[in-house]
Amino acid sequence: MTLTRDIMTPAPRCIGENDSLSIAASLMSELNVGALPICGEDRKLKGMLTDRDIVVRAVAEGLDPESTPSRALAQGKPITVDASDDIRIALEKMQEHQIRRLPVIEDHLLVGIISQADVARSLTAETTGVTVESISR
Repeated sequence: MTLTRDIMTPAPRCIGENDSLSIAASLMSELNVGALPICGEDRKLKGMLTDRDIVVRAVAEGLDPESTPSRALAQGKPITVDASDDIRIALEKMQEHQIRRLPVIEDHLLVGIISQADVARSLTAETTGVTVESISR
């Protein structure tokens, strides 16, 4: 049985919930990623922030990226998977919610991220194809 911890990218960098969208965009550029977990001072996951969120939900709406905190774009409780869950649970959540990056939690703390790339590197071409197709609908 493959567990989520077996294929996740460990120790993801977070953007602080009080850090500005400008800082988040700079960090995304530095890391060459399109999404960052939003973490509180307690190291717990507060949400996910994407480059698209910054552009479409903030800049296009007239929010100031220098003064708008990342928590302003966190929407509800984030969808997560436990590090000890079977990978099939993670794939089902990614497909059901059409999400490309799934935070991995252990003892209430963020320990990793499963992305489409992680799926492609670790699982069969058939499983990857079904997952990507479901997410992209």
